[in-house]
Amino acid sequence: MSATDPFDTAALRAAIVGAWESSPTRFREDANAEEDLYLGGYRDRLLVELAQNAADAADEPGTLRVSLVDNELRAANTGHPLDAAGVAALTSLRASAKRGGGVGQFGIGFAAVLAVTDDPVVLSANGGVRFSAEDTRAAVAGHPDLSARVAERAGRVPVLRLAWPAGEAPPAGFATEVRLPLRSDVDGARLLENFAAQAVDLLLALPGLRRIEIADQVWERTDGDRVRVQGPDGVSTWLVHRTSGEFAQEVADTLGVEARPQWTVCWALPVDGHNIPQPLGPDVLHAPTPTDDRLSLPARLIASLPIEPSRRRLRPGPAADAVLAEAARAYPVLLTEIAVEHRTLLVPKAGFPLSEVDDRLRELVLAELRQAKWLPQAGSAKLIAPARARVLDADGLAGLLSQVLPDLADLSDQRHAAALAALDVERIGLADVVESITGITRPPSWWRELYAALAPAVDTDPTARTELGGLPVPLADGRTLPGPRGTVLMDGDADLLDLLAHTEVGSLRVVHPEAAHPMLERLGAQPGGALDVLDGLQEAVERSLDDVESGVDIDNLVQVVLRLVRDAGVRVGERPWLGALALPDSVGDWRRADELALPGSPLLDVLDEDSPIGVLSSTIDWPESVLISLGVLDAFALVVDDAPTGPDHDLADETRWWDEAPEPPHRLLAVRDLDLVTPDAWPRALRLLAAEPETWRALQEPRGYTGWWIARHGVIGGAAPTEWRMPDASELAGLYDVVPDLGLDPRVLTAIGVRAALVLDTPDDAEELLGRLGDLDRGIGTGAVLRAHAALAEAVIDEVFDPSDVRPPAGVRTLADTVAHDCSVLDAPWLLAVVAEDAVVSAGPDFALAESLADLLDLPLASEEVAGEPSSAGEFVPWSDLGAVAAACELLGVAVPDGGPMVHDKLIIRCADGDRPAPWWVQADVAHCEDTPQAMARALAWTTDRWEDRHTLAELIEDPANHLI
Repeated sequence: MSATDPFDTAALRAAIVGAWESSPTRFREDANAEEDLYLGGYRDRLLVELAQNAADAADEPGTLRVSLVDNELRAANTGHPLDAAGVAALTSLRASAKRGGGVGQFGIGFAAVLAVTDDPVVLSANGGVRFSAEDTRAAVAGHPDLSARVAERAGRVPVLRLAWPAGEAPPAGFATEVRLPLRSDVDGARLLENFAAQAVDLLLALPGLRRIEIADQVWERTDGDRVRVQGPDGVSTWLVHRTSGEFAQEVADTLGVEARPQWTVCWALPVDGHNIPQPLGPDVLHAPTPTDDRLSLPARLIASLPIEPSRRRLRPGPAADAVLAEAARAYPVLLTEIAVEHRTLLVPKAGFPLSEVDDRLRELVLAELRQAKWLPQAGSAKLIAPARARVLDADGLAGLLSQVLPDLADLSDQRHAAALAALDVERIGLADVVESITGITRPPSWWRELYAALAPAVDTDPTARTELGGLPVPLADGRTLPGPRGTVLMDGDADLLDLLAHTEVGSLRVVHPEAAHPMLERLGAQPGGALDVLDGLQEAVERSLDDVESGVDIDNLVQVVLRLVRDAGVRVGERPWLGALALPDSVGDWRRADELALPGSPLLDVLDEDSPIGVLSSTIDWPESVLISLGVLDAFALVVDDAPTGPDHDLADETRWWDEAPEPPHRLLAVRDLDLVTPDAWPRALRLLAAEPETWRALQEPRGYTGWWIARHGVIGGAAPTEWRMPDASELAGLYDVVPDLGLDPRVLTAIGVRAALVLDTPDDAEELLGRLGDLDRGIGTGAVLRAHAALAEAVIDEVFDPSDVRPPAGVRTLADTVAHDCSVLDAPWLLAVVAEDAVVSAGPDFALAESLADLLDLPLASEEVAGEPSSAGEFVPWSDLGAVAAACELLGVAVPDGGPMVHDKLIIRCADGDRPAPWWVQADVAHCEDTPQAMARALAWTTDRWEDRHTLAELIEDPANHLI
């Protein structure tokens, strides 16, 4: 030993080299062992081992500073400086300089530095040492056997077995500094990044370290009720529980003479600023630094566990079992340090263990948690152990049922369910709850609290409704029923509740208002608004007439229904079944409400004296608005069905209306009892219908029943409305007479079928019109006749009806304004030259309608009855050669057609019964015409399919100047 070699490294080197020389095999074993450590067990553990050594050196929590200087990694720490024992440990692969309560295995862990350097240096206040692969190879070069071993290993030697003195001192304020010149393949900046990621874990694992500095970043731990680690990214807070002790002698004997007899356990749990646990994800066992044994517990375990030489795995044995058992015993204490509602977060989750250690530790922890008292007991400030606790399936029930069910834990929320199941806590199902509370006496408000607590379970658990089917329900009359189904949740005035509570009408069972809760509705109780309760009486209302005729007293039912109709604000027709309520009439009989009219109602003045509508008894002393809403008549009543499926609404002739509709109605809005109106009262009845907005709307309904029925069966001026026309419907003159002036609004008249235009919707309409056309007593203008025939033909074409459904008339109106039965339908205009007007019927200038009209009238076409042809060939003249024709076409914007007519000085048509003159004719699609403007114009109009322009063409051919006249 000397001042330049305070640790006598020369002697150490001589001893080690001598040992190698005497046993070259030892050299190989040392080289292999060292290589195994830094390539295997200590790979990626550089900062962990540097921090461990720094913690070992500290009498009190110290500091570790890591920096990168000229590609040299430096780690300086406070505490005890390096001594001879430490140097001896550094040069040993298995021995440690620590004894007693210290942690770590200084010598063997230092091998981690070889992952980044071949020339580590340790500087200390008492002197330093350095190691060098190159110097080690030089030291053994003079020994042939050892040189051979080095050659066998491609020059690789055990670096940390031979130490040389290092004369530099550590930086001020630090006792020791490790310097690691980095090999060229090591990224120093990446090392510092990796170190920074481990800083927080190391401060938790090593109580001997208080502060870690990495480059310009600092992490510092503050101890207290909660451990806080301040770092570059902020503060992390941990709940920490530590315990320690000594191994039993028989356990300590299994550890070896150098091992310490003490054990320590630390549980660390991250918490947020409100002390709410933030359970860890998959973690590893810390012994006390990280191992490769994976754990799945919510908190981190840091314990002085025996580990394998590689420091990567727990070394099984009695000592490991003892420390794990102590750790499990300490775990429940951690739970008591946090609020009761968060404690189940720390129960290990079910699932496959991540390692053998995880499996063993989870079993131990769960066993301890089952027996420890940490669950809050319902209705008490005491804690209860999961082994004897029971928990309810619904949250919020425990406090209410603590006096009924003993040993209840107040953690029924579903977020605790998985944790409590892992601890085998008995769960009490909803059916068991119902059984336990059946027969007990509690105030109604207590039951409401119970229902409120059960509501979430009813909403989320598909089986809850079945299990709670027998849940007791207190009624307003003092009874308690086994189950909500059939009860009524009433929301109304006290007097109405009293009325319902003391009636058996409809078997209503009203829930006590202080116990009422919406959850009961989901279990079968009827909703309790006036309208909902009213709906619950529908069956009783509909059988009320039968009941009263059988001698049942329904006075109470009548009063309840009227009260509910008033309170619910029921509108007229909103609940049609209310009209079935039996009420007394003016002569003492009972009738349906919708078969009674209010005394003095104007409706009574328009109904037939034999009408089944009676008069309501004056003993029913309720506002008229309520009675009308019930269905008692003050005016005509409506039938409303938003989705009718058939003619089943008891309306007169409803089936016929339904069948005649082009498609089934999507909605029904109809006035009933129209068949009860006396014939001479229809004008007054129509004024009543128009005066009420709802009946007026029904009267105007497109293709609606009301207008349809009145059009056919109503009586105005002694006839049905469809037999009259509106005064301004002049195109119908002669066909229909003007409606008498009865002082009715024109809109009413058109709504009930008084004709404003010629409309054909049914075969009956067609037959009625043909009958009028065939009535010679009617002076019908030729234009009206032609329009009528055209409308009939168009209806056939549009398939409004089929000709086979219309009975042909006995006679038809001809062009000569006669009525004939043996005639034909004009289908070509030139035929008028050879056919008498009293022998043809016409649909007007649109000759495309002729065939359909002939089918409807069951008459032949004129072209089928008349045969004729020009008596001479005529002279062919191209249209383009006719200057007047070309000018007329240009003025009308019509192209001059190809071809041309056969022009005759005088055109004679040879017919079977003799020759007939004709101004123009078409034979085999060839036009023949006389050389006159009128004849030429008709031939041209027919050829160009511009028949409607024939008169204009005639004027223009005669004189183009007529275009401007």
